[in-house]
Amino acid sequence: MQVGLHSQPACQRLQQSARKCRRGSSACRTSLRVGAAAQPSLPASGSRPSAVPSSGGSSSGNGKGMLTNRTGRLAFLDEEGQVIRPMPADYGFRSGGARLYQQDYGTIPKGVVELSLDNFKRELRSLRRAVRYNELAEVAQDARQAGSSPGLLGRVGFAAGQAVRSVFARLDIWLEQRNVLNELTQAPQTEMEGELTAEQKDVLAKLRRLTLDDAAVSASEKSRLSAAGGPRPSLPIRAAYTSLCWVLDVVYGGRPIERFWVLETVARMPYFVWISLLHLYESLGWWRAGAELRKVHFAEEWNELHHLQIMEALGGDLRWGDRFLAEHAAVFYYWTLVVIYLISPAASYQFMEMVEGHAADTYAQFAAENKEMLETIPPPLVALNYYKSGDLYLFDEFQTSWRASGDVRRPRCNTLYDVFCNIRDDELEHVKTMVACQDGSIALDLQNAEAMAELASQEKIATLPPWDSDDEEGTTTRRIATKELH
Repeated sequence: MQVGLHSQPACQRLQQSARKCRRGSSACRTSLRVGAAAQPSLPASGSRPSAVPSSGGSSSGNGKGMLTNRTGRLAFLDEEGQVIRPMPADYGFRSGGARLYQQDYGTIPKGVVELSLDNFKRELRSLRRAVRYNELAEVAQDARQAGSSPGLLGRVGFAAGQAVRSVFARLDIWLEQRNVLNELTQAPQTEMEGELTAEQKDVLAKLRRLTLDDAAVSASEKSRLSAAGGPRPSLPIRAAYTSLCWVLDVVYGGRPIERFWVLETVARMPYFVWISLLHLYESLGWWRAGAELRKVHFAEEWNELHHLQIMEALGGDLRWGDRFLAEHAAVFYYWTLVVIYLISPAASYQFMEMVEGHAADTYAQFAAENKEMLETIPPPLVALNYYKSGDLYLFDEFQTSWRASGDVRRPRCNTLYDVFCNIRDDELEHVKTMVACQDGSIALDLQNAEAMAELASQEKIATLPPWDSDDEEGTTTRRIATKELH
């Protein structure tokens, strides 16, 4: 829930709603978001977007409980009545309807032709600016400032990239002079940062000072695998995993937020693959026992989508080169994992176990390494809506292990440090589910037969035993044991 800091009547009403939720009212089954922010100033078509207020949109946006306040600053009221101020800006390339819970969220898309043309125009302008204003040099400078020194391969790659960039920069100028392309004006960084408030600039400066020690991540991963035994993957699975880690380590040294955004873009793909193939198997009549598992995989993909949008809000997708690499890598991994899952679902789950384990180690190191700084940065709005909205059905659904233990997670989300700790714990839950999918225990987690039997006994619910195919007459009959209902 979002409330304006200077809108006391609205705040009081929402606090009353929060108290009803704590008493078990049905009102807490939905996430009531009351925004108090001006309409975000979206960029012109094809230009690089500015950081916009972290708002839920305007009254003309998604339209559910939205209030407008001239202050343009939001607060978030969780289900317990706690007021939390979200991060003051969305620093990502996309904003508005492209972000969950913001303007136009939930509307239907345009046709594919219009969508593709709009995206082409936007990305073409971003590509031209990346080439003309030497985005690659900015990336190298950011890495040096973060203390990351590229190896021989990195230096060769940088030199080759600069040579290609120089050719395209001259071509772009030549086409611009002949009025084939529109004239470019400001450089990307100048355009974005010139519109930020002092508070927004302060948060952005802190985000740029965050670090990640790759050697410490590697050491943590080795320690975890040696202690727990770890998976023993086949050569193709090991090659796919190693290639992903290599790209993250080499290309994204010294740029942790961009690294996390690329990781989350790729990490969504396996769940999409499994949903697609399980649906296909059901449609063909080959395998219909996976419907419940498909629901779990959707909840896992929904969780990864929120991780992705959190990293976008932090500016992880700002540079054209990062978007190009991540989105093409995601398509490549999608089809690779389709083939793997068709041959061996267990191998596909094993690959994801390794990826999620690596992600958990990375986030754990990042949170510990930057704890002091992260605790001074407010959480993004998308994180607050996901972790503290009150309706946590999909949040609970992807964590299958709690059904047996009864240990339900209800994480804090007061600072960006809490957000990264939550993401770390989410990844650990994914690891548990991937292990359960490999050894078959996922079925027990999903059925939770003992708990269901206990509930049926307590509520005196009619139960239907399984079909009995060993009938004396050779036909399949079903015996129904019905308990008296009260």
